[in-house]
Amino acid sequence: MGRHALWRLVQAGPLLLLVSLISFSLLHLAPGDPALLMAGMGATPDMVEQVRHNLGLDQPLHVQLGLFYLHLAEGDLGRSFVLGQPVSAAILQRAPVSIAIGAYSMVLTIIFGLTTGIAAAVRHNRWTDQVVTVIALVGVSMPNFWLALVMIVLFGVHLGWFPTGGYVPPVEDFAGWLRTATMPAVALALMQVGLLTRITRATMLEVLGQDYIRTARAKGLGEGLVIWKHALANTTIPVITMVGLILSVLFSGSIVIETVFSVPGVGSLLGSAILSRDYPVIQGGLLFVAAALLLLNVGVDLMYAAFDPRVRIGGR
Repeated sequence: MGRHALWRLVQAGPLLLLVSLISFSLLHLAPGDPALLMAGMGATPDMVEQVRHNLGLDQPLHVQLGLFYLHLAEGDLGRSFVLGQPVSAAILQRAPVSIAIGAYSMVLTIIFGLTTGIAAAVRHNRWTDQVVTVIALVGVSMPNFWLALVMIVLFGVHLGWFPTGGYVPPVEDFAGWLRTATMPAVALALMQVGLLTRITRATMLEVLGQDYIRTARAKGLGEGLVIWKHALANTTIPVITMVGLILSVLFSGSIVIETVFSVPGVGSLLGSAILSRDYPVIQGGLLFVAAALLLLNVGVDLMYAAFDPRVRIGGR
């Protein structure tokens, strides 16, 4: 298992280089001029050219790419055009915020997704199953940015239960963190809860129809023991796969949600960098997200073997 994880990490190197190359190419092919944006509306052509020279954007693309990889090999992601600070520092300052809200959202997703999916499967074709199925379908179909705006208006403006924006670190005030992080976490989690509910329900229904489940019931085992010990254990692989996909979606959806709720995380950092065409921040942020997703995929692979003894990870 350890050798497999190490091999997957080695394979991640070329993939990260490919991600950086694609992001570099797309950014320079996109319309717009960051030097013009930074120089301001009233800047003269000479002023814009001076800004472009200071940023190194007047050099050929292959030279810029070579310098980027050279600095990357030294652990330097560059310096933000707008923030005036190293990109690595900007990402490290905001990464704990995104990780905390993502973890909160993931906990909500797992708790509600598993419980509602199991409840729907156990009460198949009853009113509980029908209600859960409808709610899951609504959750999957609802755009999270629209839900975020509705939550701000309802729970932030009219009811005043939660602040409409901002963020309080949990180490400073845990209650304040819950108030500021709950709406972004719920907005991120709702669609994922629907997805996890549907896959859990479908997998549980398939497992409950197996012969060994009927045998366990024929032996006189309680329904709770049959469900939680025998049936649930055999739904782990599809659920783990879905959890890995959900984590990937949470990373991609955080850009919109953090921007809507004014959360100072990596997602909002990337969103503002895209608008201002801050090349170093965009490239560094994409590399950070890609590295995080690759680590998550390795973790999912290792969880397969930990939860299901039928899975054998061998080879390298």
